[in-house]
Amino acid sequence: MAKKQSRAKRKLRVAFKKNRERRARQTDLTRELRGQPDALDDRAADERVSGKGALTRYRTVRGETGAGGELVRDVDESKCLAGRVIAAAGLTSLVETGDGRRFECTVRGVVRELTRDARNAVVTGDRVLFQPAAGSGGVIERVNPRYGVIARQQHGREHILVSNVDQVLIVASLADPPLKPGLIDRLLISAEKGGVRAIVCLNKCDLVDPAAVQPLAGALARLGYDVVLTSAADGRGLVRLRCLLAGHETVIAGQSGVGKSSLLNALEPKLNLQTDVVSGWTRKGRHTTRRAVLYRLGFGGWIADTPGVRQFELWDVQRDEVEGYFREFRPFVPLCKFADCLHLHEEGCGVQRAASLGLISPRRYESFVRIVTGEPA
Repeated sequence: MAKKQSRAKRKLRVAFKKNRERRARQTDLTRELRGQPDALDDRAADERVSGKGALTRYRTVRGETGAGGELVRDVDESKCLAGRVIAAAGLTSLVETGDGRRFECTVRGVVRELTRDARNAVVTGDRVLFQPAAGSGGVIERVNPRYGVIARQQHGREHILVSNVDQVLIVASLADPPLKPGLIDRLLISAEKGGVRAIVCLNKCDLVDPAAVQPLAGALARLGYDVVLTSAADGRGLVRLRCLLAGHETVIAGQSGVGKSSLLNALEPKLNLQTDVVSGWTRKGRHTTRRAVLYRLGFGGWIADTPGVRQFELWDVQRDEVEGYFREFRPFVPLCKFADCLHLHEEGCGVQRAASLGLISPRRYESFVRIVTGEPA
């Protein structure tokens, strides 16, 4: 009988902000009151006598090492319920248990401090342990290790859109707003980085000639991605899309205004999500989805609707890693003259030669260059 694999126990010293202390006295109290002991009783009691400045409190947190090296905090599981975060906004999360009950939970301070480098301590899709409180409230005590994440960089920090999904539906509009293939490429990289299968949905196909879409759809399909052409207006492609989503946990992502919520309403009318039209003069989408929310699908599975993005900056992807996420580059990388070739302007570059011969799509190569050089999508 195989032995149960145990996680390594460890401790972590966590710094907490000391934000409840009384402010330090700015004057020398000892010298001021010397020889006037009776005056001490008349002094204000709302100031700390010590001259020390703000201090940092430290706390030792015990736990186990997760698969990704993160600390899985020890908690008293007998006092906790297990659940999944359906929606998260700031420090408040809506958590659903296995029996369908929902609790509005806050986040324990130590949980926030353990993830201080991330934008949010708790995100939609997280599986958590929480301690129920009176009524339908609770406090999240631990976030279990994540898998299947879609993340981007925002203000130098990791912004996880959703966690614990097995596929991402990348929605792009063929018109109104205009198609942004570079954004598709970045989302494909984020999916592969997060261990998530990618499906590309080219929406609003009723607004264009289908023949004009085939070069892009064919190029992505040849790379091994599932591609589906849809229209929420006339129902095209919805049957196939429903088959791709059934039984899976999916996050839907894409530019603002591409019709993500309209597609979900067409697939699951009971959701009745808010939708909006594209701005008339900018031709850019308007945000109607304000936060990521997880919905149960009537035909099986879950889907997370997320706010639209206009730019997508990759998180934790180094310049020399980008080539590995462009599948068509892989046969040509070994042909480069230099091992550290970035495939930009180096002599004897196998990737540049392949692009010049048409073996790599010029559009995809241009998208690669924009990512490596730090240009927006």
